[in-house]
Amino acid sequence: MSKLWNPVKIGKLELKHRLGLAPMTRSRAKPDGTPGDLAAEYYAQRASLGLLISEGVQPSDDGQGYTTTPGIYTDAHVKGWKTVSEAVHKAGGHLYLQLMHAGRISHPDNTPHHRQPVAPSALSADAPMFTPTGMQKTVTPRALTTAEVKQTVKDFAYAAKRAIEAGADGVEIHGANGYLVQQFFAPNANTRTDEYGGSIENRARFAIEVAKSIAAEIGADRTGIRISPMGGSGALDEGSEAAELYRYLVMELNKLGLAYLHILHTGQDKLIEELRKIWKGPLLVNRPNSTPENLDQDLKTGLADLVPVGKLALANPDLVARLQKKAPLNEPNPTTFFTPGAAGYTDYPALAA
Repeated sequence: MSKLWNPVKIGKLELKHRLGLAPMTRSRAKPDGTPGDLAAEYYAQRASLGLLISEGVQPSDDGQGYTTTPGIYTDAHVKGWKTVSEAVHKAGGHLYLQLMHAGRISHPDNTPHHRQPVAPSALSADAPMFTPTGMQKTVTPRALTTAEVKQTVKDFAYAAKRAIEAGADGVEIHGANGYLVQQFFAPNANTRTDEYGGSIENRARFAIEVAKSIAAEIGADRTGIRISPMGGSGALDEGSEAAELYRYLVMELNKLGLAYLHILHTGQDKLIEELRKIWKGPLLVNRPNSTPENLDQDLKTGLADLVPVGKLALANPDLVARLQKKAPLNEPNPTTFFTPGAAGYTDYPALAA
């Protein structure tokens, strides 16, 4: 029998199997950042995956990067996510909200306040960005002051507190995919001269402080973090010291007793194997192009303890049943990944009863 179906403990959660839902931006929130009307149905449909990691949720006004992404820092946000968490729990699943500050991967036209994005340094990603008026280049961000960096750490902790108030089982810090936390790691995005720039220890400081602050607020066993070592998203170049930085980062995070470390596997096999040896807690490994045939490859080798699934789960709300029955799978429709409404969101068919 595949190791996919073995139980596993992640933080406070006792899970029946080793699949999970990977975080995926769906851009269907309301203009104020409240989850959309179909969000509860969307997540509840996928509750059989056990651990559901939500789409990226901004922890503050300045954390938003894309249009119609949800937040978790106002009373309206909490009320909206409470509806989602209750639906997921009723369907037998568990929900972690992914806290995502986009940093320089943003555009003023994508946010209600239309402010200049903030980042470690005033260096643009010079990347194409979808906006309400079409594709535009990302703008040059404003460098956060030292005091603002420390306030952003507090913003993450406050958002984590609000997530628990909304009924979430925990939160995942988004330290991957080229967004703010990872921007601090990269020399081509971080040229700071204060305690958050320069040395490896300084460039890792923000991520570690965010993790410590959230763990102090809601408990380490409700706190996970996602990284994507040397993934290159967001035009980041993590430089010649990248492997050393990630070894240091994971060593420091390991001391905190977090619920899990989540790695987006982008081909850095040797480094990820080294990080597995450093990290003593549960390790989640997400390979973006996994197939039903190789989903359990990292469980077999002991690299992973749980494997979050993205597009396969997006198109197959009953993925667990389909895999267990070796039933055919629905194909995901990329044209509906970020469009409003039910199409490509809640209308993928489940197996006939």
